[in-house]
Amino acid sequence: MGILRLSWERYNLIYSSSEATEGSAVEKFTVDSSRLRPDLIGATLEQYTSEIYSSMKYQRIHFVGIKGAGMTPLAIIAKQAGFNVTGSDIADVFITDDALKKMRISVFKGFSESYVGDVDLVIATGAHGGLDNIEVKTAKKKAIHVITQGEAVGLFMEGSIFGRDFIGISVSGTNGKTTTTAMIATLLKGAGLSPSYIIGTSFIPSLGYAGHLGSGKYFVAEADEYATDSVFVKSAKFLWQNPEIIVITNIDFDHPDIYSNIEEVKKSFKKFILKLPKDGVLVAFGDDPNVLDVITCYNGKKIVYGEGMDNDYVISNIKTTNRKTSFFLKSKDGLKSNFALNIFGEQNVLNSAASIAVGRYLGLTLDQLKKGIASYKGSKRRSEFIGKLSSGALVFDDYAHNPTKVTATLKAFRDAYPNKRIVCIFQPHTYSRTKSLFEQFINSFDDADTIIITNIYASLREKKDFTISSKDLVDRMKKFKKGVLFISNLDDVVEYIDKKKYGEDTLIITMGAGDVYKIGESMVGKQKIRNSKHEIRNKF
Repeated sequence: MGILRLSWERYNLIYSSSEATEGSAVEKFTVDSSRLRPDLIGATLEQYTSEIYSSMKYQRIHFVGIKGAGMTPLAIIAKQAGFNVTGSDIADVFITDDALKKMRISVFKGFSESYVGDVDLVIATGAHGGLDNIEVKTAKKKAIHVITQGEAVGLFMEGSIFGRDFIGISVSGTNGKTTTTAMIATLLKGAGLSPSYIIGTSFIPSLGYAGHLGSGKYFVAEADEYATDSVFVKSAKFLWQNPEIIVITNIDFDHPDIYSNIEEVKKSFKKFILKLPKDGVLVAFGDDPNVLDVITCYNGKKIVYGEGMDNDYVISNIKTTNRKTSFFLKSKDGLKSNFALNIFGEQNVLNSAASIAVGRYLGLTLDQLKKGIASYKGSKRRSEFIGKLSSGALVFDDYAHNPTKVTATLKAFRDAYPNKRIVCIFQPHTYSRTKSLFEQFINSFDDADTIIITNIYASLREKKDFTISSKDLVDRMKKFKKGVLFISNLDDVVEYIDKKKYGEDTLIITMGAGDVYKIGESMVGKQKIRNSKHEIRNKF
């Protein structure tokens, strides 16, 4: 273990260790210098942070970029814990608006120095300038404690800020994190274990809002491999978490603005896995070569699942009918049972298997597992049914934004609706992803009959890249596939769909990590889309 050296830099204290590698999360952490205790010098990082956080008595917490899907659940938990919670964000409409309103959390429009005048702790998103945001800078000038969203998830899971001691369950993976986290939380809730959870969406029918402080001992959270701060702290967000259980759903190349290649991604996952204690457990997708590669670094208990016969949990006999899925699951330790899902898609069968493996490890009965899995009915923006048009067409929305997820999601819809025409409206997310995964995107839409691609939804973390555009993607796809269109503006997409008058034989699926979901809401609700700054910016 390393020891602490004192250095009053951006994060006030820097953790130094001969074992630490460049970019790892154990190098830097936040601490209030006024509470420095000489008796803790020389302590391990875990000991120090536990002691220091438990000694801090926060009352007022301010969230910079509170509307983000990773921020709102944190704000809800803080509110439930009794803290005075405020936040700030841009005025655009977000899927989290309703949750914040219902929880009576005050949200300031825009960002201002005045918003952090009377707070004890500031939690900052990676967007809106991240650690360079005016509110963050102001807080630091006033010696107000500042941490990032990734750090906050780790802090909340650790529990001392609430006077609690949780058993952490971290769900990681390129795809499937949100669904698997929600499934595990649903299982634990159904078993009467009252879990706490942080889920990267806005609403889950089986749970309610995506953040919750339960009375039980388990804390379930998504574990994101993206950077803590894309400019200042490149180490992965999930390295701030210290769970007893880690789930890895899959590992694919994503986030090209942070990682140069798949090997860098795998390296980050290995660092995360090595945070598990010796008596922890690693639950992993055993059919993924990248996953199998990284889990070799852990010598503790491992549980692998998949369709391959070498897995500890083997999936078979997958059937999809009427937007529902059934499958058979057999384990090496004696489980043999059919399970029924009220959602569809092979990827959700895999997510279910991971969740069942965690549930059984924690002692849930077969009856609790079957009822819990059946009670899960999806999450916001995950193959979500939006409504039916007057023409008869069914409208769905999904968060899929990388080639692997796009392919899997469209296949799931094709399997569930083999006789229907699929119209996919795709909004690419970030210039860097579109450019880096350009060739993979070309063949990701094979299960769609018509593909409408809108302008790239630029991340607030990146600058416009004039070397890549959605039009480039469309032009390339037209060489291999018919029915590919470029329509830049979301309102124009709605107008196009309305003129086509697709009937009962058609599924319309909006897809992407930006605000493409507004199209479905507009078509079903007949309201005009409020253009975001991203859309306006992308017109020029």
